[in-house]
Amino acid sequence: MAAPLTRPAKTPPPRAASPSDGPAAPKSPGARRGQRRAVTLFMVPFFALFTAVTVLPMFYAAWMSLFREESSGLGFGGTERVFAGFGNFTEALTNEAFLRSFGHIAFYCVLYIPAMVGGALVLALLVDSAMARARRFFQIAYFLPHAVPGLIASLIWLYLYTPGLSPITDVVDALGANWNFFGQDEAIYSVVNISAWQWTGYNMIIFYAGLQAVPREVLEAATVDGSGALRTALQVKVPMIRPTVVLTLLFTCVGAIQLFDAPKLVQLRANTMGEDWSPTMFIYTAAFKGHDYGLAAASSLLLALVAGLLSFVVTKLGNRWKAS
Repeated sequence: MAAPLTRPAKTPPPRAASPSDGPAAPKSPGARRGQRRAVTLFMVPFFALFTAVTVLPMFYAAWMSLFREESSGLGFGGTERVFAGFGNFTEALTNEAFLRSFGHIAFYCVLYIPAMVGGALVLALLVDSAMARARRFFQIAYFLPHAVPGLIASLIWLYLYTPGLSPITDVVDALGANWNFFGQDEAIYSVVNISAWQWTGYNMIIFYAGLQAVPREVLEAATVDGSGALRTALQVKVPMIRPTVVLTLLFTCVGAIQLFDAPKLVQLRANTMGEDWSPTMFIYTAAFKGHDYGLAAASSLLLALVAGLLSFVVTKLGNRWKAS
Protein backbone atom coordinates (compact mmCIF):
# COMPACT_ATOMS: atom_id res chain seq x y z
CA MET A 1 0.00 0.00 0.00
CA ALA A 2 1.37 3.32 -0.99
CA ALA A 3 2.25 5.84 1.72
CA PRO A 4 -0.11 8.86 1.97
CA LEU A 5 1.04 12.04 0.41
CA THR A 6 2.19 14.71 2.91
CA ARG A 7 2.73 18.41 2.35
CA PRO A 8 6.21 19.67 3.02
CA ALA A 9 6.45 21.90 6.07
CA LYS A 10 6.50 25.63 5.27
CA THR A 11 9.64 27.48 6.06
CA PRO A 12 8.81 30.44 8.32
CA PRO A 13 9.62 33.85 6.81
CA PRO A 14 12.73 35.55 8.08
CA ARG A 15 12.07 37.63 11.18
CA ALA A 16 13.23 41.23 11.35
CA ALA A 17 15.98 41.82 13.83
CA SER A 18 14.85 43.46 17.06
CA PRO A 19 16.92 45.51 19.51
CA SER A 20 16.84 42.59 21.92
CA ASP A 21 18.62 40.31 19.47
CA GLY A 22 21.95 41.84 20.40
CA PRO A 23 24.22 44.58 19.12
CA ALA A 24 24.27 45.32 15.43
CA ALA A 25 27.24 44.39 13.39
CA PRO A 26 30.02 46.98 13.58
CA LYS A 27 30.29 49.36 10.71
CA SER A 28 33.05 48.83 8.25
CA PRO A 29 36.09 51.15 8.29
CA GLY A 30 34.98 52.57 4.96
CA ALA A 31 31.58 53.60 6.40
CA ARG A 32 33.25 55.27 9.38
CA ARG A 33 35.61 57.18 7.11
CA GLY A 34 32.64 58.34 5.03
CA GLN A 35 30.90 59.67 8.15
CA ARG A 36 34.03 61.53 9.24
CA ARG A 37 34.39 63.08 5.80
CA ALA A 38 30.75 64.21 5.88
CA VAL A 39 31.17 65.78 9.33
CA THR A 40 34.36 67.52 8.23
CA LEU A 41 32.68 68.82 5.09
CA PHE A 42 29.90 70.42 7.11
CA MET A 43 32.33 71.94 9.64
CA VAL A 44 34.71 73.49 7.10
CA PRO A 45 32.49 76.54 6.24
CA PHE A 46 32.11 77.46 9.92
CA PHE A 47 35.81 77.26 10.72
CA ALA A 48 36.69 79.10 7.52
CA LEU A 49 34.40 82.01 8.40
CA PHE A 50 35.49 81.92 12.06
CA THR A 51 39.12 82.13 11.02
CA ALA A 52 38.48 84.92 8.50
CA VAL A 53 36.37 87.19 10.72
CA THR A 54 37.69 86.38 14.20
CA VAL A 55 41.08 84.67 14.36
CA LEU A 56 42.91 86.61 11.64
CA PRO A 57 41.64 90.04 12.83
CA MET A 58 42.83 89.19 16.34
CA PHE A 59 46.32 88.37 15.08
CA TYR A 60 46.33 91.53 12.97
CA ALA A 61 45.25 93.60 15.99
CA ALA A 62 48.01 92.00 18.07
CA TRP A 63 50.54 92.93 15.40
CA MET A 64 49.25 96.52 15.14
CA SER A 65 49.38 96.93 18.92
CA LEU A 66 53.17 96.57 18.83
CA PHE A 67 53.67 99.66 16.66
CA ARG A 68 52.82 103.34 16.78
CA GLU A 69 52.77 106.14 14.25
CA GLU A 70 55.30 108.94 14.87
CA SER A 71 55.73 112.21 13.01
CA SER A 72 59.08 113.41 11.80
CA GLY A 73 60.34 116.81 10.73
CA LEU A 74 58.14 118.82 13.13
CA GLY A 75 55.07 117.26 11.59
CA PHE A 76 55.95 118.19 8.01
CA GLY A 77 57.83 115.03 7.11
CA GLY A 78 54.91 112.62 7.31
CA THR A 79 54.58 109.73 9.71
CA GLU A 80 56.47 106.52 10.12
CA ARG A 81 55.64 103.33 11.94
CA VAL A 82 58.01 102.49 14.78
CA PHE A 83 58.13 99.48 17.05
CA ALA A 84 56.63 100.29 20.46
CA GLY A 85 56.63 96.88 22.13
CA PHE A 86 54.14 96.94 24.98
CA GLY A 87 54.09 100.72 25.08
CA ASN A 88 50.56 100.91 23.69
CA PHE A 89 49.31 98.52 26.37
CA THR A 90 50.99 100.61 29.07
CA GLU A 91 49.45 103.77 27.65
CA ALA A 92 45.98 102.18 27.60
CA LEU A 93 46.26 100.88 31.16
CA THR A 94 47.33 104.32 32.41
CA ASN A 95 44.78 106.25 30.37
CA GLU A 96 42.18 107.71 32.74
CA ALA A 97 39.48 107.88 30.06
CA PHE A 98 39.92 104.19 29.20
CA LEU A 99 39.80 103.10 32.83
CA ARG A 100 36.87 105.39 33.55
CA SER A 101 34.91 103.82 30.69
CA PHE A 102 34.97 100.47 32.50
CA GLY A 103 33.53 102.19 35.55
CA HIS A 104 30.68 103.51 33.42
CA ILE A 105 29.98 100.04 32.06
CA ALA A 106 30.08 98.54 35.57
CA PHE A 107 27.43 101.01 36.74
CA TYR A 108 25.46 100.34 33.58
CA CYS A 109 25.50 96.58 34.31
CA VAL A 110 24.30 97.18 37.87
CA LEU A 111 21.25 98.96 36.47
CA TYR A 112 20.70 97.04 33.25
CA ILE A 113 21.20 93.36 34.08
CA PRO A 114 18.70 93.11 36.97
CA ALA A 115 16.11 95.16 35.04
CA MET A 116 16.44 93.26 31.78
CA VAL A 117 16.97 89.72 33.08
CA GLY A 118 14.43 90.15 35.87
CA GLY A 119 11.88 91.66 33.50
CA ALA A 120 12.39 88.90 30.93
CA LEU A 121 12.01 86.21 33.59
CA VAL A 122 8.82 87.75 34.98
CA LEU A 123 7.30 88.04 31.50
CA ALA A 124 8.23 84.43 30.70
CA LEU A 125 6.61 83.21 33.93
CA LEU A 126 3.47 85.21 33.20
CA VAL A 127 3.18 83.83 29.67
CA ASP A 128 3.82 80.30 30.97
CA SER A 129 1.23 80.57 33.76
CA ALA A 130 -1.97 78.56 33.59
CA MET A 131 -4.09 81.71 33.45
CA ALA A 132 -2.27 83.15 30.42
CA ARG A 133 -4.27 83.63 27.23
CA ALA A 134 -3.16 84.47 23.69
CA ARG A 135 0.38 83.27 24.42
CA ARG A 136 1.46 83.32 20.79
CA PHE A 137 0.39 86.95 20.44
CA PHE A 138 2.32 88.07 23.51
CA GLN A 139 5.42 86.15 22.46
CA ILE A 140 5.47 87.95 19.12
CA ALA A 141 4.62 91.32 20.72
CA TYR A 142 7.44 91.06 23.26
CA PHE A 143 9.93 89.89 20.63
CA LEU A 144 9.18 92.65 18.10
CA PRO A 145 11.50 95.28 19.72
CA HIS A 146 14.44 92.92 19.21
CA ALA A 147 13.59 92.66 15.52
CA VAL A 148 14.42 96.38 15.21
CA PRO A 149 18.17 96.88 14.52
CA GLY A 150 20.06 98.42 17.42
CA LEU A 151 20.97 101.56 15.50
CA ILE A 152 17.36 102.15 14.45
CA ALA A 153 16.13 101.52 17.99
CA SER A 154 18.58 104.08 19.33
CA LEU A 155 17.42 106.64 16.76
CA ILE A 156 13.78 106.02 17.70
CA TRP A 157 14.46 106.57 21.38
CA LEU A 158 16.64 109.58 20.61
CA TYR A 159 13.55 111.12 19.03
CA LEU A 160 11.39 110.08 22.01
CA TYR A 161 13.88 111.71 24.40
CA THR A 162 13.96 115.05 22.56
CA PRO A 163 11.86 117.82 24.17
CA GLY A 164 9.32 119.41 21.85
CA LEU A 165 9.22 116.35 19.58
CA SER A 166 8.46 113.51 21.92
CA PRO A 167 5.03 112.70 23.37
CA ILE A 168 6.83 111.19 26.36
CA THR A 169 8.37 114.50 27.37
CA ASP A 170 4.97 116.16 26.95
CA VAL A 171 3.42 113.67 29.39
CA VAL A 172 6.29 114.17 31.84
CA ASP A 173 5.84 117.95 31.68
CA ALA A 174 2.07 117.61 32.10
CA LEU A 175 2.63 115.63 35.29
CA GLY A 176 4.80 118.43 36.63
CA ALA A 177 7.95 116.30 36.69
CA ASN A 178 11.36 117.60 35.75
CA TRP A 179 13.40 114.96 33.94
CA ASN A 180 16.10 115.66 31.40
CA PHE A 181 16.81 112.49 29.43
CA PHE A 182 20.15 113.95 28.33
CA GLY A 183 21.24 115.29 31.71
CA GLN A 184 24.55 114.44 33.27
CA ASP A 185 23.01 112.02 35.79
CA GLU A 186 20.02 110.90 33.72
CA ALA A 187 21.77 109.97 30.45
CA ILE A 188 22.84 106.54 31.69
CA TYR A 189 19.22 105.69 32.50
CA SER A 190 18.31 106.61 28.94
CA VAL A 191 20.94 104.18 27.66
CA VAL A 192 19.71 101.44 30.01
CA ASN A 193 16.14 101.95 28.82
CA ILE A 194 17.14 101.57 25.14
CA SER A 195 19.02 98.33 25.79
CA ALA A 196 16.34 96.86 28.06
CA TRP A 197 13.61 97.71 25.55
CA GLN A 198 15.49 95.89 22.80
CA TRP A 199 16.65 92.77 24.65
CA THR A 200 13.96 91.97 27.24
CA GLY A 201 11.65 90.30 24.73
CA TYR A 202 14.47 88.29 23.20
CA ASN A 203 15.51 86.82 26.54
CA MET A 204 11.87 86.29 27.48
CA ILE A 205 11.59 83.89 24.52
CA ILE A 206 14.68 82.01 25.75
CA PHE A 207 13.30 81.72 29.29
CA TYR A 208 9.89 80.66 27.99
CA ALA A 209 11.50 77.90 25.92
CA GLY A 210 13.29 76.71 29.05
CA LEU A 211 10.03 76.70 31.01
CA GLN A 212 8.38 74.55 28.34
CA ALA A 213 10.98 71.87 29.07
CA VAL A 214 10.00 71.64 32.75
CA PRO A 215 8.24 68.27 33.25
CA ARG A 216 4.50 68.75 33.65
CA GLU A 217 4.32 65.99 36.28
CA VAL A 218 6.62 68.06 38.51
CA LEU A 219 4.26 71.03 38.30
CA GLU A 220 1.26 68.79 38.94
CA ALA A 221 2.98 67.34 42.00
CA ALA A 222 3.63 70.85 43.33
CA THR A 223 -0.04 71.72 42.81
CA VAL A 224 -1.15 68.56 44.63
CA ASP A 225 1.16 69.47 47.53
CA GLY A 226 -0.72 72.76 47.87
CA SER A 227 1.82 75.05 46.23
CA GLY A 228 0.31 78.24 44.82
CA ALA A 229 1.14 79.80 41.48
CA LEU A 230 3.71 82.24 42.91
CA ARG A 231 5.44 79.63 45.05
CA THR A 232 5.53 77.17 42.14
CA ALA A 233 7.10 79.81 39.91
CA LEU A 234 9.80 80.82 42.39
CA GLN A 235 10.62 77.48 43.99
CA VAL A 236 9.98 75.02 41.16
CA LYS A 237 10.15 76.68 37.75
CA VAL A 238 13.02 79.11 38.28
CA PRO A 239 15.39 76.56 39.91
CA MET A 240 14.74 74.13 37.05
CA ILE A 241 15.83 76.64 34.39
CA ARG A 242 19.00 77.74 36.18
CA PRO A 243 21.26 76.71 33.26
CA THR A 244 19.21 78.91 30.93
CA VAL A 245 19.44 81.86 33.33
CA VAL A 246 23.21 81.42 33.70
CA LEU A 247 23.70 81.28 29.94
CA THR A 248 21.62 84.44 29.52
CA LEU A 249 23.65 86.23 32.19
CA LEU A 250 26.86 85.20 30.43
CA PHE A 251 25.74 86.55 27.06
CA THR A 252 24.36 89.70 28.68
CA CYS A 253 27.64 90.50 30.46
CA VAL A 254 29.70 89.95 27.32
CA GLY A 255 27.28 92.08 25.31
CA ALA A 256 27.20 94.85 27.91
CA ILE A 257 30.95 95.31 27.89
CA GLN A 258 30.80 95.81 24.11
CA LEU A 259 28.07 98.49 24.32
CA PHE A 260 28.39 101.06 21.55
CA ASP A 261 25.24 102.02 19.54
CA ALA A 262 23.01 103.39 22.30
CA PRO A 263 25.57 105.54 24.17
CA LYS A 264 27.12 106.75 20.91
CA LEU A 265 23.80 108.19 19.72
CA VAL A 266 22.71 109.46 23.14
CA GLN A 267 26.08 111.19 23.43
CA LEU A 268 25.16 113.35 20.43
CA ARG A 269 22.66 115.16 22.68
CA ALA A 270 24.16 114.39 26.08
CA ASN A 271 27.49 116.16 25.70
CA THR A 272 28.45 115.40 29.30
CA MET A 273 28.87 111.71 28.43
CA GLY A 274 31.93 112.31 26.27
CA GLU A 275 33.13 110.43 23.23
CA ASP A 276 34.95 107.84 25.35
CA TRP A 277 32.07 106.91 27.65
CA SER A 278 32.34 103.16 26.99
CA PRO A 279 35.43 101.07 26.13
CA THR A 280 34.26 100.54 22.55
CA MET A 281 33.65 104.28 22.16
CA PHE A 282 37.18 104.94 23.44
CA ILE A 283 38.58 102.48 20.90
CA TYR A 284 36.53 104.05 18.09
CA THR A 285 37.67 107.55 19.03
CA ALA A 286 41.32 106.51 19.29
CA ALA A 287 41.27 104.78 15.91
CA PHE A 288 39.12 106.98 13.69
CA LYS A 289 39.49 110.40 15.30
CA GLY A 290 42.89 110.24 16.92
CA HIS A 291 44.33 107.97 14.20
CA ASP A 292 46.21 106.10 16.92
CA TYR A 293 45.66 102.60 15.61
CA GLY A 294 48.26 101.05 17.89
CA LEU A 295 46.49 102.35 21.00
CA ALA A 296 43.11 101.27 19.59
CA ALA A 297 44.41 97.76 18.84
CA ALA A 298 45.96 97.40 22.30
CA SER A 299 42.75 98.65 23.93
CA SER A 300 40.63 96.21 21.93
CA LEU A 301 42.82 93.29 23.02
CA LEU A 302 42.57 94.41 26.65
CA LEU A 303 38.81 94.62 26.23
CA ALA A 304 38.74 91.08 24.84
CA LEU A 305 40.80 89.92 27.82
CA VAL A 306 38.37 91.53 30.26
CA ALA A 307 35.43 89.95 28.44
CA GLY A 308 37.09 86.54 28.67
CA LEU A 309 37.79 86.93 32.40
CA LEU A 310 34.25 88.15 32.98
CA SER A 311 32.87 85.13 31.12
CA PHE A 312 35.00 82.83 33.28
CA VAL A 313 33.80 84.45 36.52
CA VAL A 314 30.13 84.40 35.48
CA THR A 315 30.40 80.76 34.41
CA LYS A 316 32.01 79.75 37.71
CA LEU A 317 29.43 81.60 39.81
CA GLY A 318 26.65 80.19 37.66
CA ASN A 319 27.91 76.62 38.10
CA ARG A 320 27.96 77.11 41.87
CA TRP A 321 24.41 78.44 41.76
CA LYS A 322 23.27 75.50 39.65
CA ALA A 323 24.93 73.05 42.04
CA SER A 324 23.44 74.68 45.17
